[in-house]
Amino acid sequence: MPTPERTSIAEIVAAAREILELEGLAGLTMAAVAERVGVRAPSLYKRVGSRDELIGLAADATVRELSSRLGALDRGEPRTAIAAMAHGFRAFAREKPAGYHLVFALGPEATRPRTESLTQATEVLTRTIARLVGPDDALEAARLFTAWAHGFVGMELSGAFRMGGDVDRAFDYGIDHLVASLTPMAP
Repeated sequence: MPTPERTSIAEIVAAAREILELEGLAGLTMAAVAERVGVRAPSLYKRVGSRDELIGLAADATVRELSSRLGALDRGEPRTAIAAMAHGFRAFAREKPAGYHLVFALGPEATRPRTESLTQATEVLTRTIARLVGPDDALEAARLFTAWAHGFVGMELSGAFRMGGDVDRAFDYGIDHLVASLTPMAP
């Protein structure tokens, strides 16, 4: 009779993401995840081949969650939806900063989110922006939005805004001006 399964990939990934947020990437070890899901470390290797693969699974789950959250904000008038997505992007990064950094980190291919998941996340934003700028400029506009939002959020998470002022106001200012720059002018 085969041994019953004591954990699943979903449980392993959930545990990895929890550890990542609590202890950072250095704390995300096979042993820590095995302990969290109630198996011995060698048993974990039956499901996940390496630590790099584990990191990649966590990064992929993170980008899929972000994509889902952004997709839920794609409603109504495009300028409003884009602003909502910017706020959703920022809120996600503040809630899950280690996972957020992992999504954008350079590293071995095994540690990166799957291309399919990144494509899906990009399509959510590109589809919304296309409603504002049209299909010909949608990809470029989505890249502009992502670069601005990631730059702002990355600086915020690293504590780089030290000159005083209201960072929330600065974020709203950036959204307003970015969206205005994408809005086609009336003939």
